[in-house]
Amino acid sequence: MRRGLIVAVLAAAAALAAVGCSSSSGKSVTPATQPGQTPIVWPAPPDPMARARAAGLVPGPYETLVFHVHAHLDVFVNGQKVTVPAGLGIDITNPGVHSFANIAGATGYGGIVVPCDKPCISPLHTHDVSGVIHTESLQHKYNTLGEFFVEWDVRLDQNCVNTYCKPQTKIAIYVNGKPYTGDPRAIPLTNFKEIAIVIGTPPAQIPAVGDFSTLQ
Repeated sequence: MRRGLIVAVLAAAAALAAVGCSSSSGKSVTPATQPGQTPIVWPAPPDPMARARAAGLVPGPYETLVFHVHAHLDVFVNGQKVTVPAGLGIDITNPGVHSFANIAGATGYGGIVVPCDKPCISPLHTHDVSGVIHTESLQHKYNTLGEFFVEWDVRLDQNCVNTYCKPQTKIAIYVNGKPYTGDPRAIPLTNFKEIAIVIGTPPAQIPAVGDFSTLQ
């Protein structure tokens, strides 16, 4: 990569950390559960770079902001939110990856101003537990929900989400508040799209707009 491009990328990464796109702002978002509820967590896998490659993505040593868009994912099981983990698609053990506290009561990851010594971040990732999915890539190409779930190492297809499968369990998908009946893996993660996966009893309200407050 040319020196000029490297400098530009590093400058963009520094700006990203400054404005809080990498969850450094400390802004709070709505907790995943109500008081008294036990959080539902489908944990991040221990091999994020391997999972990124399994999704057909190419991880790199820093955050690339040539193509930078955000979608939002909500997952509900019997009306209760599942926490979308922070650091999906990021090697949070790499010393080049910084951590930030108090993001919805959890730790966020990112702010890679100095490149890691080896690939440490996928172009598709989460910085925090807000449900915001980041695409940060050199290519002007939308990632898909299927690629994200491969990174998460959680099953997703037209019949099953994780261990929940039809017809034993009702599963519904919504995009921007409207029912979606196609293959959920094919949903493109376009900018400011809200995706809701509803398993079992639905919540009182299906979100039609995502919470992108951590980006501000």
